[in-house]
Amino acid sequence: MADLAPTVGIAAACRVLGVPRSAVYRAAPPAPAAVPRRRPARALTPNEVAHIRTVLNSDRFADCTPRQIYATLLDEGTYLCHWRTMYRILAAHREVRERRNQLRHPTYAAPELLATGPNQLWSWDITKFKGPTTWSYFYAYVILDVFSRCIVGWMVMERESAALAEQCIAETYHREGIQPNQRTLHADNGSAMTAKPVAQLLADLGVTKTHSRPHVSNDNPYSEAQFKTTKYRPDFPDRFGSLIDARAWMRAFVQWYNHDHCHSGIGLLPPAVVHHGQASAMTTARQQVLATAYAAHPERFVRGTPRPPRVPQAVWINRPAGPADPSITAALRE
Repeated sequence: MADLAPTVGIAAACRVLGVPRSAVYRAAPPAPAAVPRRRPARALTPNEVAHIRTVLNSDRFADCTPRQIYATLLDEGTYLCHWRTMYRILAAHREVRERRNQLRHPTYAAPELLATGPNQLWSWDITKFKGPTTWSYFYAYVILDVFSRCIVGWMVMERESAALAEQCIAETYHREGIQPNQRTLHADNGSAMTAKPVAQLLADLGVTKTHSRPHVSNDNPYSEAQFKTTKYRPDFPDRFGSLIDARAWMRAFVQWYNHDHCHSGIGLLPPAVVHHGQASAMTTARQQVLATAYAAHPERFVRGTPRPPRVPQAVWINRPAGPADPSITAALRE
């Protein structure tokens, strides 16, 4: 093998001799150990490096760049090293970053919320309707059940305030007959959402409150999607003539949205049907219609008997990555 390999190559030699190439590589002598590199004579000593780090991170120079420190020390008649060497020393100790003393925002954890049925998780938000004149607005407060997508509470007012938000939430909870410690209410970080009166009301009602991360609109996706449905309606006006007009339009919209709108996220069922536990009966009726159609023309359904869309068993805000929690999986099977 040693004689043939230089002439015809290892692959050809292995074919002739019937030896796998992996055996040749395994039998090859190990590569010689790398010779440690000699320390350059001009390199800084460990004591000098430690002194330079101390100077760079001192209170005097903590807010300065290495270039500024280099120039300042030169003006004072001191030379430690070149400013590029200062950068290399900082990089070796993972200290290359913004050196000025500035506010650093904390890392916010994403809210991970689960609903497996109606009246477990509500989401609420406020959106603007244009008023009759420029820079005039009406404010729509909307509370949405995340699992059923049903609008359970709403009001349209002339201003946005914590007191009005508190009123809307309290009336909705009393109307729905919610018991303490049974509900989670999710919102973004608007001033009305984070106001102390609202927090006190939720504490009195025994409601767990959660908030979106700052500047992350995806943490409140169901309310945002519902607002898009609202403003993309063909009859949504560019401006409302008065507060009475805005409330009348919103009342008709909520009636349509809850009882007539076939929502794609809940098996093309109206939100009110899912919210009031009628989804199974309606899905069964749809299945019978599809079975009749299949019996009449089975050749038109290449994948067998068609099935209507199903209502999801679980709805998440920021579903966690990784394997599912066994307790949640068991709850969904029940």
